[in-house]
Amino acid sequence: MAKNSTNGKKTKASGNTKKNGAMKKISNSAYEKELVRLQVELVKMQEWIKHAGLRVVVIFEGRDAAGKGGTIKRITEPLNPRICRVTALPAPTEREQGQWYFQRYVAHLPTRGEMVIFDRSWYNRTGVEKVMGFCTDEEYMEFLRSCPEFERMLVRSGIRLIKYWFSVSDEEQERRFQSRLTDPTKRWKLSPMDLESRKRWVAYSRAKDDMFAHTDIKQAPWHVVRSDVKKHARLNCITHLLNQIPYEDLTPEPIVLEPRPPQESYVRPPMEEQNFVPEVHDRL
Repeated sequence: MAKNSTNGKKTKASGNTKKNGAMKKISNSAYEKELVRLQVELVKMQEWIKHAGLRVVVIFEGRDAAGKGGTIKRITEPLNPRICRVTALPAPTEREQGQWYFQRYVAHLPTRGEMVIFDRSWYNRTGVEKVMGFCTDEEYMEFLRSCPEFERMLVRSGIRLIKYWFSVSDEEQERRFQSRLTDPTKRWKLSPMDLESRKRWVAYSRAKDDMFAHTDIKQAPWHVVRSDVKKHARLNCITHLLNQIPYEDLTPEPIVLEPRPPQESYVRPPMEEQNFVPEVHDRL
């Protein structure tokens, strides 16, 4: 069986190509073509995860408006939600606040044959909780001590832990925030917490540096995705993810559909007895 074709390859959308000092962006047609190719590979990877009984955890962290959600959407778009699911936990309840910090995340870890994507994760403690003062200094320091051991324990148990940090420049983040003000489909993304975090760029930068210093471990290193160009970030991240999980192509042989059997004596009920959705757009 053929192994995944992305291993050892460099993507054309590396995010490093420059022309006259400016970033050379991939064309829309090239982006769509490469995205389709990579999504086919994601389906192959999914089938291998199920076949081999792998347990995969992928963590997406980064600044607000860094492009995490868009990348997650492109990854999960072609996949079976029974095999690949996304976990995005809300703020902890009063009961959860009294638990061991990692407890509510453990409940969402994958079983055999599953991949779980955390859209933000236990690293909330080193980001929003630290910067906004939602945890004590003692709780923060305890996290920095226990998180590496927690992740080493996950890896020893057989879980494949992959961590991504989406890095966006101050200027680009501000541009994306401004665009959300005028786009009614994105305005919900500007929560009061987002607006407050916008004022604390330096504090978040220092918190991220401290987090990396303590949790960028050999067993589960951080992988930084430069995301000033969203299309580049998506392609680069998906390519990297495919290369983290060696898989084989289990695509079945083409299926031949036999002719349908006759309907025999079936008679459809009168259509006027059913409630149909108004076809308002058919008249445009």
